[in-house]
Amino acid sequence: MKKVLTVLLAAVMVFALAACGGGEDSSGGSGKVGALYIGNVNDGGFTQSMNEALEASAEANDLELLIKENLGENDAQAIRDAVTNFVDQGCTIIVGCSFGYGEVLNELANSGDYDDITFLHFSGPYQNETNLENFFGSMEEARYLSGMAAASVSETGVLGYVAAFPYTEVQIGINAFTLGAQAINPDIEVKVIYINTWGDAEIERTGAEQLIAADCDVLTYHADSTATQLAASEAGVYTTGWNVANNVAGDYYITAPYWDIEGYFSSTFEKVLNGEFAPSGNQPFSYYGSMADGMICLDELGSAVPEDVAQQINDVKEQMENGEFEVFSGEIRYSDGTLLCEEGQTLTDEEIWQINKEVEGRDIDLQLNIRPYD
Repeated sequence: MKKVLTVLLAAVMVFALAACGGGEDSSGGSGKVGALYIGNVNDGGFTQSMNEALEASAEANDLELLIKENLGENDAQAIRDAVTNFVDQGCTIIVGCSFGYGEVLNELANSGDYDDITFLHFSGPYQNETNLENFFGSMEEARYLSGMAAASVSETGVLGYVAAFPYTEVQIGINAFTLGAQAINPDIEVKVIYINTWGDAEIERTGAEQLIAADCDVLTYHADSTATQLAASEAGVYTTGWNVANNVAGDYYITAPYWDIEGYFSSTFEKVLNGEFAPSGNQPFSYYGSMADGMICLDELGSAVPEDVAQQINDVKEQMENGEFEVFSGEIRYSDGTLLCEEGQTLTDEEIWQINKEVEGRDIDLQLNIRPYD
């Protein structure tokens, strides 16, 4: 009887161990990734684009993805707590998907307490030689093309731009959009409203409505929801999308600059898992994608864009994909008359990321701040 009982107990133990092993495999295989999001994964914009890319990349590398949604940028302790919670749950890769997470990620990555954790940060300036990489892309390319499309459908000659914050990332986009619009109509005017938030749909809508009231008949935006598209379509004016190829404006949608970051995440996760990850040390970003490598994209053009302009846009897009067209090249002046780029000069990536004002063609007097910048 004892012998039979011993055999039964051994069988139970073997079965239990096998079940535990199977559970680990099914819940993520080779590890876990933790993602910090400023919005929710169904926002129709930036957070959705990041989450879709991370889900696909995690699955491709047999990783489990854990997420923290609606994490504000101004509470450093909340960001620290989110990261440490991920680490406690077994995450070995942390992805910070908003500029404002940078200081905390930099602090933790260099503290000596998280040397075995890989930190990836979108858009911020921080990187080190071992476990912290910043990544971004030349979104000015797609912004320029969308500006061409916007100018081609405008009857008033006035375009509107709902912008999150008056900081370099956003101003690069404003300037590229303006330059693209000027390539179609040199007299075009771009009015900008800074809403001083990344993802408050109500405030985004208010900004869009104020621009429409200021005679703008085409809108674009650098904010995280689709509120600008909705406001535009309801008012009967054209609009671009942003962040994802997500038309919610129907016939009033003309195109969208958007991200395809799955390739970056997949290859980076693979390097981490194989012990081959090392930040490049390139400035201003360790990894900087482009149209040439597929990270930066432009959605199909709407039917309102004239055929001849559509051909021009596609021609420039092809040049960008071949590395033959630079947005910030030749003489370009800021709206105050100071020189941004000289004749015969092409700005380097580092010089582009020193932009701190808007170029000529942007109406500063009509800059509307809905709420104070903090």
